[in-house]
Amino acid sequence: MIASSDLNEHTLAAPAICAGVGVHTGVRVRLSIRPAASGTGIVFVRTDIKDRDNRIPVSGDAVVKTQLGTVIANAAGATVSTIEHLMAALAALGVDNAVVELDGPEVPIMDGSALPFVQLLDRAGFRRQEGPQRYIEVLEPILVEDGDKFAALLPCDRFEVFFEIEFASPVIGRQAVDLVLTEDSFREELAAARTFGFAHEVEALRQMGLARGGSLENAVVIDGERILNPEGLRFVDEFVRHKALDAIGDLYVLGMPLLARFEGRKAGHAMNNALVRALLARPEAWRVRIPAAELAEAV
Repeated sequence: MIASSDLNEHTLAAPAICAGVGVHTGVRVRLSIRPAASGTGIVFVRTDIKDRDNRIPVSGDAVVKTQLGTVIANAAGATVSTIEHLMAALAALGVDNAVVELDGPEVPIMDGSALPFVQLLDRAGFRRQEGPQRYIEVLEPILVEDGDKFAALLPCDRFEVFFEIEFASPVIGRQAVDLVLTEDSFREELAAARTFGFAHEVEALRQMGLARGGSLENAVVIDGERILNPEGLRFVDEFVRHKALDAIGDLYVLGMPLLARFEGRKAGHAMNNALVRALLARPEAWRVRIPAAELAEAV
């Protein structure tokens, strides 16, 4: 179901600027999200790179790494990591076109959720553009699976998200979330859900060059049967809500909002991107819809 307010593309009304550390690199980064012309899509720019192409347009093919985060790169080897929380906020708030400038290798983790990016975008405001809004409509089921893990896109006349996780940890156990994804439902049900990890894995991750900026300020940390964060959880099922948030960001590398039902079970960034690539590899299974053009023809 496509509302009349969704007939055109949108960008920001003004730049949105923040700074913070990367959860994996530990590097402090300044980030600016700037308005962009209709048809631009989402483009990251590494302003600290001067000796080669520093523009990295977001696309399914641009994803080069998916270990504990989504990393994109261009042909010149410029990369940006951990884009998924910002991408989820851009997707949910209907930002089609933006240039994201940053002076380091990783998007700041902020508080580990998408909420700071939602607040940042809200302060900047939004501007309707002349270009028509385009949607990817899934026509046939697309499925990727690995043992008991799977991710799928199913035909649907709106965007729905189902996610299920199951961990041996008694703190998490089995959790599921099933939502019709709208801007309001994202704001209320998913945006504040933080990334999470296990205390016993932290040292091993740091030896691998990961989680160097991770802390109780930007992640929910589980130690045995307890949560180390003094404030506790924001939702009783915060863990699965965050996995759904991640999936929304990972799917937005497609460059257009979806008319589909996403279903994921124990899926992560790698499987989400495999699903994106599986969809793109089957052009007969989807089509681009332009509601403004359909409306004009109907009149």
